Amino acid sequence: MNEIFDGLKTVLDSESIKGLKTPCYVIDEKKLVHNAEILASVIADTGCRILLAQKAFSNYDFYPLISGYISGTEASGLYEARLGKEEMPEGEVHVFCAAYREDEMDEIISYADHIVFNSIYQLKKFGPSAKKAGRSIGLRINPECSTQEGHEIYDPCASGSRLGVTRGVWDKEMTPDTFEMLDGLHFHTLCEQNSDALEITLRAVEEKFGDVLPQMKWLNMGGGHHITKADYDVETLKRVILYAKDKWGVKIYLEPGEAVAINAGYLMTRVLDIVENNGEKIAILDSSAACHMPDVIEMPYTPPLLNAVTDESKPFRYRLAGPTCLSGDVIGDYSFDGELERGDMLIFGDMAIYTTVKNNTFNGMPLPDIYKLCSDGTTQKITDFGYSDFKHRLGRA
Repeated sequence: MNEIFDGLKTVLDSESIKGLKTPCYVIDEKKLVHNAEILASVIADTGCRILLAQKAFSNYDFYPLISGYISGTEASGLYEARLGKEEMPEGEVHVFCAAYREDEMDEIISYADHIVFNSIYQLKKFGPSAKKAGRSIGLRINPECSTQEGHEIYDPCASGSRLGVTRGVWDKEMTPDTFEMLDGLHFHTLCEQNSDALEITLRAVEEKFGDVLPQMKWLNMGGGHHITKADYDVETLKRVILYAKDKWGVKIYLEPGEAVAINAGYLMTRVLDIVENNGEKIAILDSSAACHMPDVIEMPYTPPLLNAVTDESKPFRYRLAGPTCLSGDVIGDYSFDGELERGDMLIFGDMAIYTTVKNNTFNGMPLPDIYKLCSDGTTQKITDFGYSDFKHRLGRA
């Protein structure tokens, strides 16, 4: 077992785990605190502000637990802004959307402390009313600096990206009266990356917008920072933050999602059946990649699995797949020390982020119940789901 499953070591044989109805998510309270403590240390050492990006983790039952460590929430639109305001009211609420709806803007303004616009047009359209309400106003910039490979779908600096204002567009569209509304700039260019990528990006930001930054109150460096991952270079992150603070006299914000809840959740599942095709054994589970861990297909990636490996170093090889009609509902190929049996429980790791916020009921698949793994090793059901959750999202209640 590696660090991903450390929180389960002492409770794997307990009835509180073995008796869970699967599939279900289990969110590890101690892991969340571990991550939050690392983030709090960055805040303490640099004076920056760190926000939870709710797009990755919106399990608000845990907001009281983490709110004492971080500075607030970041939202991608109206509903997340409202959730942050209601469930972490003592923290700041920031919101960024690629394009705001006019019929939602007044309500967004009522919830948000910071509102970041994606275009100069929308800044001109909605900025005055937000400013009049006392909100801090920002504009997302695009430094045109890609630091990732292989996942263009997650690269905001990819050619033709709709996200952020390039310097060329800034020079063409920005006017003095519009510029006067701005309190800060925002950039988000990273995805699951280390601090060396942030350092490269900040140099590009300085090259393109360094003349503007001294006139700003704050700079938001977005998300995608793997701050709480074991191999993350926290000292470089601190150095980058302090450089920006000292260089331009701005307050620094970070808005990670994964860093708050990485490795803090598990998906418990059981083997329903084992079939064979051309000598390949396929275990059909009661959980689905398409429904319960959609990033496995969208990213794509193979999630960690307790007591199994993805190479062929163990003698028994199985393809793990879901029960839906989608032929590609495949989680991945894994090797085990022993043969799988129908009814066996399997445990996937790192299932707190981009799971509960993205799952769905395709094929009428039930949504997994959600449990908390308490610091004393017991489990507590947070919520459950049933037929009505499937039915009522599609029609009248």
